[in-house]
Amino acid sequence: MKRKKPDPELIDDENPELTDEDFARARPAREVLPEILGKEIAEQFLKPRGRPRSPEAKVSISLRIPPEVLARWKASGPGWQTRMVAALSRTAPRKPAGTGKDR
Repeated sequence: MKRKKPDPELIDDENPELTDEDFARARPAREVLPEILGKEIAEQFLKPRGRPRSPEAKVSISLRIPPEVLARWKASGPGWQTRMVAALSRTAPRKPAGTGKDR
């Protein structure tokens, strides 16, 4: 297969492609940033982002329900999913049928 010639406009002599040796010398940011920026600033850059993980994470499922039932829940306004979960929680069986054990 014939390779395309590199576009001379995209070649950047000041930013060459990394080699295997470059990757072998690479170190994680948590090691390098405190040396470069100082401990306090490095901690700001390295702190986790996003929402913290919940200790009681919810589980995604697929549930087939009649379209008119879903339409009624949605028509009840914002927060319908939370209200649906609350209704399911209130009516869920406390014990699995026939086992006599709590879940």
